[in-house]
Amino acid sequence: MYYYPPSIQDLIKNFARLPGIGEKTAERFAMYLLRAPRREAEQLARSILELKEKIRLCSVCFSLSDEDLCRICREPSRDTGLLCVVENPADMASIEKSGAFKGRYHVLSGALSPMDGIGPDDIRIKELVARVEQGGIQEVFIATGTSVEGEATAAYLFDVLESFPVKVTRIASGVPIGGDLKYVDQLTLKRAIDMRRSMSRK
Repeated sequence: MYYYPPSIQDLIKNFARLPGIGEKTAERFAMYLLRAPRREAEQLARSILELKEKIRLCSVCFSLSDEDLCRICREPSRDTGLLCVVENPADMASIEKSGAFKGRYHVLSGALSPMDGIGPDDIRIKELVARVEQGGIQEVFIATGTSVEGEATAAYLFDVLESFPVKVTRIASGVPIGGDLKYVDQLTLKRAIDMRRSMSRK
């Protein structure tokens, strides 16, 4: 990159630090911004600064928000008796995009991983228990990932919540719609078989 002026080199290096962005893509981004109107570059810079200045964690569910309460926690039409537990805000966004869930959320900010030194006190399990203790929640829907860490977290939460008068459910997993069985990995296939359901209409 020595053939570019230092300011362009710096921009390329900064773009290349982003996940999934290689040097060639970073170079294309830099060249695009170089040709773009100044207003567009200023809007991008302003958006990045506002992200760092305004975004915080919701004081109730710990998702991302630009106010004390996130949009979902403020929405009165949401089912306050149904609480979905996810590992991170991106998981919550995926569930929201499906349009299938109308309850509230609790973001753990991670998953249990003893190998990495992440225990129950390092994620927001105490806060989850406190919400359940307050009452009003009928079902806790655990939607952590199906990785080893996600499964361990789900099992731990089940044990923790077992003493409370709430229904604890786990997100189903298995063969995706339209999936060809010969391309499905063994763990996913085993889970699909273990969680098979009756097709009887009776």
